[in-house]
Amino acid sequence: MNLSLPRTPQGVYRLSVSTFYFLQGLVFASWACRIPDIKSALGMNDADLGSVLFAVPVGQMSAMALSGYLVGRFGSRKILMASSVFYPAVLVCLGLVSSFWELAGGLFLFGVAANLTNISVNTQGVGVERLYQCSIMARFHGLWSLAGFFGALLGAFMVDWNVSTKTHFLAIFLICMAILAVFSRFLLPRDARRSSSQSGGMFRSMDAYVLLIGLIAFGSMVSEGTMFDWSGVYFESVVQPGPGLVQTGYVAFMSTMALGRFTADRMVMRFGAVRVLRASGILIAAGLLVAVLFPVLWSATLGFLLVGLGTSSIVPLCYSMAGKSKKMI
Repeated sequence: MNLSLPRTPQGVYRLSVSTFYFLQGLVFASWACRIPDIKSALGMNDADLGSVLFAVPVGQMSAMALSGYLVGRFGSRKILMASSVFYPAVLVCLGLVSSFWELAGGLFLFGVAANLTNISVNTQGVGVERLYQCSIMARFHGLWSLAGFFGALLGAFMVDWNVSTKTHFLAIFLICMAILAVFSRFLLPRDARRSSSQSGGMFRSMDAYVLLIGLIAFGSMVSEGTMFDWSGVYFESVVQPGPGLVQTGYVAFMSTMALGRFTADRMVMRFGAVRVLRASGILIAAGLLVAVLFPVLWSATLGFLLVGLGTSSIVPLCYSMAGKSKKMI
């Protein structure tokens, strides 16, 4: 088997950046698929879980300006390498928590690490997309979703084998360190230069176009977050599919999300970005309605499949559009 890197510089960079999207998705999915187990281990009810899960977006939002500043100051390569250690290390800490407040603090740091990784890896992705001069961002995010699908299946096996969250998360950390050791040397060495009007400091102003892209991405991320954080709990508490099927909804969501992202670039080139975004919104709404109105195994799974397909293209498309925009001032 030939495991050599692609011969072209673009191919080398693309392969390397792809592995870091996979790393990011694997870490997040490993946490998401064990939420019901951590909830049970800490004796939390749904209200407690909802409160503590809020620490993740708080951490992400708190690190937003800092992430942009650090990437601009030190470059996405250095920040991605550092955050690729920090992110799975925090995951390991989540497997060691023994109280509500320890979990809340760990999830806040998890959100910070997720944002640092997200901003730096997408900066690398935009840079590689510019080298190819065509739309490939959705396929990068497809690797994230594929990792999520793989992470969910691995998590289901870990639960079935009665592997503790601590051991599970430590295994994920070791996988991530192997990825970092092999592929970090092949990341883009520098980011695209910005004009002086785009340099600024930690904060920059933006026009209505970029703001609209951000709002669309935010709406999709809310839907994704709902699936990540509550799909297992929803199936366990409401659908009640029986032993071994609690992760069905999450796996269904991640499978169509991955499938949609590997085909989204083609859809955008054929139908245009606006039509793809509109169709995606309709699929998300339809999927959520089906899953909530008909909370049985087959219909809830169908609903989660639709939500996964709907959310698949929105965030990568928004990143790509923002990366190509000249309207940041």
